[in-house]
Amino acid sequence: MSEEVAILDCGAQYAKVIDRRVRELNIKTTILPVSVSLDKLKEGQYKAIIISGGPESVYNNVIQYDKGIFDLGVPVLGICFGMQMMAFNSGGLVEKKTQREDGQFNIKVDTTALLFAGMTENQEVLLTHGDSVVQVGSGFKVIAKSGDLISAICNEDKKLYGVQFHPEVDLTLNGQEVFKNFLFKISGLKGNFTMEDRRAKAVSYIRSRVGDKKVLVLVSGGVDSTVCAALLNEAIGADRVIALHINNGFMRFNESQLVEKALGILGVHLINIDASEDFYNGTTEIVTGPEKTKKKTGLLKETVNPEEKRKIIGDTFMVVAQREISKLGLSVDDVLLAQGTLRPDIIESGSPDVSQTAHTIKTHHNDTNLVRELRTLGRVIEPLSDYHKDEVRKLGKALGLPDSIVMRQPFPGPGLAVRIICATDAFVDDSFDSTNSFLNHIIKKTDNADFESAIQNNLKEYEKQTLIEIRETGQTHATLLPIKTVGVQGDGRSYNYLCALSCSGEPNWHHLFTLARFIPRVKHNINRVVYVFGEPLKGVFKEITATKMTRNVIDLLQKADNIATEILTSSGALSKLSQVPIVLFPIHFGKPGATHSVAVRTMITNDFMTGRPAVPGQDINLDTLKQIAAQVQNLPEVGRVVYDLTSKPPGTTEWE
Repeated sequence: MSEEVAILDCGAQYAKVIDRRVRELNIKTTILPVSVSLDKLKEGQYKAIIISGGPESVYNNVIQYDKGIFDLGVPVLGICFGMQMMAFNSGGLVEKKTQREDGQFNIKVDTTALLFAGMTENQEVLLTHGDSVVQVGSGFKVIAKSGDLISAICNEDKKLYGVQFHPEVDLTLNGQEVFKNFLFKISGLKGNFTMEDRRAKAVSYIRSRVGDKKVLVLVSGGVDSTVCAALLNEAIGADRVIALHINNGFMRFNESQLVEKALGILGVHLINIDASEDFYNGTTEIVTGPEKTKKKTGLLKETVNPEEKRKIIGDTFMVVAQREISKLGLSVDDVLLAQGTLRPDIIESGSPDVSQTAHTIKTHHNDTNLVRELRTLGRVIEPLSDYHKDEVRKLGKALGLPDSIVMRQPFPGPGLAVRIICATDAFVDDSFDSTNSFLNHIIKKTDNADFESAIQNNLKEYEKQTLIEIRETGQTHATLLPIKTVGVQGDGRSYNYLCALSCSGEPNWHHLFTLARFIPRVKHNINRVVYVFGEPLKGVFKEITATKMTRNVIDLLQKADNIATEILTSSGALSKLSQVPIVLFPIHFGKPGATHSVAVRTMITNDFMTGRPAVPGQDINLDTLKQIAAQVQNLPEVGRVVYDLTSKPPGTTEWE
């Protein structure tokens, strides 16, 4: 019989990554709201409890829970907000600090504590919090610190452990060791829940949900939808699977033809539909304001709001799919819709199926309101909704899919539409000029004592020497750009400024990445930092090129994306990177004839919930990046090429 761990969800964006990390150790999990009753926890006979982080404060009473959780005699690990709950419940003190911690930090741990057994004293971890435990409760002691801030606590007698950092994400380098210590050394579990069990469960789920109906699966050609189609074939047979590929007009260069060829080799009969005009002219209804009133959007080709773009694309997918079913002479009532939706898709959309309290980071094209309505009616099946990207790849290999499919780079369903930053006006609010002055002070140190105090109070000890070096060399320049990109800071969405760094001569990448970590931490209205190839930027930029989803804009991004993809593929770099979005944004940087610039966004990750950019000279050859920059900038419409230096968080993988 499988041992089982209860994960109590407080609305964290990383709750299901905790789930994945635990299942990675062959331990069965159940995810429950933190408000679950003690009786239900007792009935489950759980061997351990893990409490997730969350976007709330222990003082606002939004999160309801039974304090008896900590007196069940079961080992408990509280993460981030979960640790604050644990401290608060035991009489400790939690305070909102002026200093937020958002990003990767070095902490010192007590290696004599069982939670950190076998680990070294210095650990790189992800911290995303504003509230901090400043005093532990009765029976607890501090077992890790980040500077003066408490990073971990424990009550060894009751087997209660709390960590302020996130052990579940890649940016906590030894996070899995923390889970191993908690689950095996502290909780005494053995780990006997395997991938074979989960595959069988997915097949059983499909058969029970589908019955004798047929299933329509929307296939983009990416990993998720392809594995979903293969799993459906195994569960109910190819004759009952209708695979539909919809070209939305935002595909990569020759993408639809490549999809059809790749899936044809697998024996999947693909219906290939060019619906680009439907999407360009697509519209939908959205709910707005506190009154929850419905309004009709404009046409997609005239829409600049990223959330509206995603919703129009998602709902248009459904409309086109239903139309094609009708053409096939099938009754909509006799066909279910299958989607390759993954757990991160639903988490980041704040879907109530996953969490009642998670903040919406962005609306995914396959988790719009219309899809949620279909799901409520029982007409959507999502056999991969409990899987993360790395697990889907493993499942795909187990199903017999080739590496050429299983190891493909992820590509968002809305395609290049979410890689074009649309805007009609520059984003210049009241904070723009003061933020630019602050950035200048970081690099050059002016006479502003308030700026310097804010900087020094937020610097870690190991960052102070780096900042001294940056200021002494005078090589680096920083400026604010008048556009917004989406990010995640804390457990909520941010939609903030982009900071551009440029250099005189060859860049010092250590300096640049240090600034990229530090700037969003001290200036919360910035969530993304890029390096600009070429000569250093001069002056202030307050103008943009008005940009909508027009064909010439889409064509420009397709050209840039194709150049980058071919260079990355031929150099062998593409296979070493988890994802490389190429993004078009509406700033020309003064180049005559130019209208836009292009960003290269590399991402290295296992879970796609957190990650880091590739470090030039370490993870990717610098000459490869220079070649991409040179060839893309040769396009007459492209002003500059930039390299995204931002980890996730605070920046998301995609810019929209």
